[in-house]
Amino acid sequence: MKPFLNRVGRKISDAARNVSPTRMSLWQAFAYSIILLVIGIGIGSNTGVWNKSLQILGFKPDVPTLDFSALEQTYEQLASNYDGTVDPKKAIDGANHGLVSALGDPYTVYFNADEAKEFSSDLSGSFSGIGAALALKDNVVTVSSVLSGSPAQSSDVHAGDQIVSVDGKSTQGWSLDKAVSAIRGKAGTTVKLSIVRGDARQDINVTRADLTNPSVTSEIKDNIGIMTISRFGDDTNKLARQAAVSFTEQGVKGIILDLRGNGGGYVDAAQDIASLWLNNKVVVSERAGGATTQTLRSGTNPVLNGIPTIVLIDGGSASASEIVAGALRDNGAASLYGDKSFGKGSVQSVLGLGNGGELKVTIARWYTPSGKNIDKTGITPDTTITPTAEQIKAGEDPARDAALTKLSE
Repeated sequence: MKPFLNRVGRKISDAARNVSPTRMSLWQAFAYSIILLVIGIGIGSNTGVWNKSLQILGFKPDVPTLDFSALEQTYEQLASNYDGTVDPKKAIDGANHGLVSALGDPYTVYFNADEAKEFSSDLSGSFSGIGAALALKDNVVTVSSVLSGSPAQSSDVHAGDQIVSVDGKSTQGWSLDKAVSAIRGKAGTTVKLSIVRGDARQDINVTRADLTNPSVTSEIKDNIGIMTISRFGDDTNKLARQAAVSFTEQGVKGIILDLRGNGGGYVDAAQDIASLWLNNKVVVSERAGGATTQTLRSGTNPVLNGIPTIVLIDGGSASASEIVAGALRDNGAASLYGDKSFGKGSVQSVLGLGNGGELKVTIARWYTPSGKNIDKTGITPDTTITPTAEQIKAGEDPARDAALTKLSE
């Protein structure tokens, strides 16, 4: 028997796209019964054997035993009466999705092998699609940010747009993963989005393209260094430190760290970014079961330490973005401008599965250095600046303009 969990991956703190259904569908429940029946047959019905197998699978030995008799009966009835062919691979895949979604945690997600590759591509920044990050806001599929130069931007898709249908299919009740899968596709193909912006609804056709998005971009304007981080991925620390060194070499008098629309990513990447400003300070602490399990501190080479800094956040700034914003403000290294952040205060770990899939599971809640958990409440900026629809349409950026003015004083 292959171990159920064969590796432990990096910790993730992200909100964009990684949301699972909260209820099992009839098909998922059916598939769940199949996999449990297979497991039950494979390990026997003896309680001692089941507990031993649980330990082999990596579960705690005090996990309550389960009575599979009802599920076995359901399977027998379905197998005898269902008018169709049961695909074992799809059944097991549905079982995994259903088992995880039954927890009701939107951030604990099962990925099959294909979905795991797609998830990895999200953090690497290479993918085919329209170039818009999505999030669930009040259970509505919402655009959290739009990639500069992307098909979404050229087709007039804006951050804050609610996507109410995709190719004529209503998105009501959709998980974020389902929305992402429906909107993504091969370069050159077109997807029809029905969006609600304010009180108006309109249809927009967007032609997909191959996209590459570095996680960090930077520029200097009026002697102010502007660093924009779109996600916390594998390349983030290297690119951000290069930008930081360039800022210091050119003697900038202030820095804007733009985290708007950044849905998160790797926790260690967030720790690295905070280390550009903080010298051996607490960045974030994690708690599980009410007890502190880990405290992450910054490094000791803060090349930007002491340089006046303003962090820009908005409703699309989530998880790892909120960790950085909270750490810099609580340690007195920066002030925050913009809108209240998304509000995701949990940490996930990615566990590899023997079938090539992955399980992203919530393992802890995280707290800012001042001891706050911002789950569902978000971080309120020191200076709230909300762009109007007219300003967005005109390409104006009042939050960044205000930050530039303040740092230029």
